[in-house]
Amino acid sequence: MKKKPTADIEALAREKLGFPSLRGGQHEAIEALQQGRDTLVVQPTGSGKSAIYQIAGLITEGTTIVVSPLIALQKDQIDGIQAADVAPAAVVNSHQKASEVKDAFARLADGTLEYLFLSPEQLAKPATLEKLQAHPPSLFVVDEAHCISEWGHDFRPDYLRLGGVIKMFGHPITLALTATASELVQQEIVTRLQMREPKVIVKGFDRPNLHLRVDHFAAEDDKREELLKRVDWADKPGIVYVGTRKHAEDLAAALAEKNITTAFYHAGMAPKDRVRIHEEFMAGNTDVIIATNAFGMGVDKADVRFVYHYDISDSIDSYYQEIGRAGRDGEPAEAILFYRSEDMHLPKFLKGGGKVLEAEIDKIQTVLQQADQPLTPPDLHDQTGLTKHKVEKVLNRLEEAGAVERLPDGTVLSVQDADRAQAATQAVEHEAEHREYERKRLEQMQAYAELRTCRRAYILRYFGEANVPDNCGNCDICGTQAQRAQPAA
Repeated sequence: MKKKPTADIEALAREKLGFPSLRGGQHEAIEALQQGRDTLVVQPTGSGKSAIYQIAGLITEGTTIVVSPLIALQKDQIDGIQAADVAPAAVVNSHQKASEVKDAFARLADGTLEYLFLSPEQLAKPATLEKLQAHPPSLFVVDEAHCISEWGHDFRPDYLRLGGVIKMFGHPITLALTATASELVQQEIVTRLQMREPKVIVKGFDRPNLHLRVDHFAAEDDKREELLKRVDWADKPGIVYVGTRKHAEDLAAALAEKNITTAFYHAGMAPKDRVRIHEEFMAGNTDVIIATNAFGMGVDKADVRFVYHYDISDSIDSYYQEIGRAGRDGEPAEAILFYRSEDMHLPKFLKGGGKVLEAEIDKIQTVLQQADQPLTPPDLHDQTGLTKHKVEKVLNRLEEAGAVERLPDGTVLSVQDADRAQAATQAVEHEAEHREYERKRLEQMQAYAELRTCRRAYILRYFGEANVPDNCGNCDICGTQAQRAQPAA
């Protein structure tokens, strides 16, 4: 593989991206990739992770494939590349016209395409895989890599085939990027992507401009009234995260009555409506978004002045990624959790479903073993009557137990010589471990809400940051920095 000299890294950053210099984590990652090392980068959103693959792609000879989970996120990424005139880029997803897809693959074939953005679903299509195999990438980038981990906070089954795809392409240099990942999630990313002795870089979690605070309430009505007052008073734009679709719609309606330009956002909405609302917020046409955790990836808006949580998150990972969407311009911003101890029942309820039972495992195993050809998860959904989510969960457990094999195109094969009873037992045991892990993450989030010591220190230690101060001066516990005025009663 042809490479440019190491000395070109900083020059490329200045020339192509207009950066005076690269940050430590960026330079370190690009150097590792230039040396041919698989690399995992865990850095908060807004820390410049996209610059890593953009420069690394220019250094290596050949196309860079970037797997990104959301169409809106792909659009933001490719718009940035094209605006800076970094290098030729294209995207292939379900929203592209057939002529646009054809043109992208033609440019891939003739070697004039530097960056190709794909959704993970595209890699399940045999026609796409065939074209990519004929012109394999030199660098394979997995953005939002925590989506591959069941131990993470935003698991997406389509990500599970990426390890097989990387292997199919002859294992190009692999870069995994994520904003939050505990050590357990990092290990799963490395394993599932089949990364080879990767360089792991974890940096930059301290956001000193972000004021951290928890407000406690005894009654739900008091909490709701205070949230509405606070949003009305606060500098905007901002985001309010909620745990349910009902809360999203109810609070948005209440804020609209205060003549605040507001929209709600949740997974139950039509995709075109979610795209429209996302774009209007990014363009500055909406002051406040009331959203479930479905609103997240691709929200790279520099001037968000607050992120409030009306309902508590299910983990520190989720919470920190969500509040990290505030204050990316470096100016003061605030993150407030509106908390009642009774609120812990909501995430516990949401996490309480989905147990993998032996009978369901037996159903899946029976159908797979009786099949005369590979089946897809939708096939298994149709033939077993289990929900799509349940099918995916059972398949994950059986794959971990070595009883099934997932092919790059998404189909599933039963491993004929596997011990069926042993595989079922291992699957049930692993599910119990996973549920215990989720319980501990909820407890860690509750501990954050009820802290009597520095909130920032708690979060930074959770993510493994070194040299954490005991008093940050910018949270409600430390309180040494002047607090902003409260909304009027």
